[in-house]
Amino acid sequence: QVQLVESGGGLVQAGGSLRLSCAASGRTFSNYAMAWFRQAPGKERECVARISRSGSSTLYADSVMGRFTISRDNAKNTVYLQMNSLKPEDTAVYYCAADSRITYFEYQWRVAASYDYWGQGTQVTVSS
Repeated sequence: QVQLVESGGGLVQAGGSLRLSCAASGRTFSNYAMAWFRQAPGKERECVARISRSGSSTLYADSVMGRFTISRDNAKNTVYLQMNSLKPEDTAVYYCAADSRITYFEYQWRVAASYDYWGQGTQVTVSS
C-alpha cells in the first residue's frame, strides 16, 4: 500500500509560479513511475506529466510543454511539479498518481486506470 500526500497548491496570478509536492509512504517509492493529473470543472481528467522510476524519462501534455517540469527525489520519496508561466486555464485540482506496471514507459501513460494509487488532490487557482 502506498500513501500519497500532496502540498503546494494555492491561488496565484497569471504569469506566476507554483511548485507542487507529493510525498509517498508505505512502499518503496522508486518502484513506481509517477504522474500528475489535473481536473478542471466541467472537463475530463488530464495527465499533464509523467516521470519514470529512475527519473531519467519524462512525458508532458502539449498544454503544459515548456512551462511545467516534473521531477523526483527518490531519497526523499517525493515527486514535484514545478509550474511556471501559469495561465487561468491551468486552474484545476491537481492529483499525484503512482503506476506499478512494468511496461514501456509511454504505454497508456495518459490513462487514469494505468495508475494504482492516488493522492487527495490539491487546488490550483490562477486568477485573470
